[in-house]
Amino acid sequence: MEHGGIFYYQFIPGLNKLPMQVGNAALVSIILLILFFLGYRSLKKKGDDIIPDEKFTLLNFMELIVEMSIKLIEDNMGEVGKSLLYILGSLIVFILFNNLSGLVPGFAPATSNLNTTLALALTVFFMYQFYGFKVHGAKYLKHFMGPFLWLAPLMFPIELIGHFARPMSLSLRLFGNMMGDHLVVGIFFLLAPLLVPLPIMFLGIFVSVVQTLVFVLLSMAYFSGAIEHEHEEEHGTPALEEATEAA
Repeated sequence: MEHGGIFYYQFIPGLNKLPMQVGNAALVSIILLILFFLGYRSLKKKGDDIIPDEKFTLLNFMELIVEMSIKLIEDNMGEVGKSLLYILGSLIVFILFNNLSGLVPGFAPATSNLNTTLALALTVFFMYQFYGFKVHGAKYLKHFMGPFLWLAPLMFPIELIGHFARPMSLSLRLFGNMMGDHLVVGIFFLLAPLLVPLPIMFLGIFVSVVQTLVFVLLSMAYFSGAIEHEHEEEHGTPALEEATEAA
């Protein structure tokens, strides 16, 4: 969906030649990289000091995001989730901050564009298929055959359709909710720019967080289904760790 108006990415050489959502996504990513770099520098300065800062600082903020991401992944996937932290953690940070950027004037959230959400969904789709084959080998195909071999001719096409429908479901859900949410906020802001949009903006924050959780929780369910099958006893976490290193 195209938006009118002036956006920050248009003032940055290089980014201003990109399509709107791509330019905004790149700008948000650059801001995140700068924040994490500054947070990492602060962490190096603290050294072995584990006592949190008394005041709310950038380091506290970054630690909060990382710890919440780790807890979310471990609570839903257990120890095996740690090997997927860099994938799922990146999804959490990218989607959440792009969702929230739509509430800031001068940004057009990349997640309100179907191209972006489809790219994220396809990344999840191909990655969990990769780990499924990497952990289980050819036995991963048993996921598509059903519980009994004689059911395979019926279950295989059903499972195949179900798997290919996942990227569509993930992308359309995130795209539809974020486009609708930010469209409503924009309309209220144009009609009554003072105070009236505030409750809608708080609702927008809630929707942004919820849609991030929905996307990531479904992604974790797909990864879990691919790597934690009956063959997990045979391969276990080390196989997943080898697959992660190979990726």
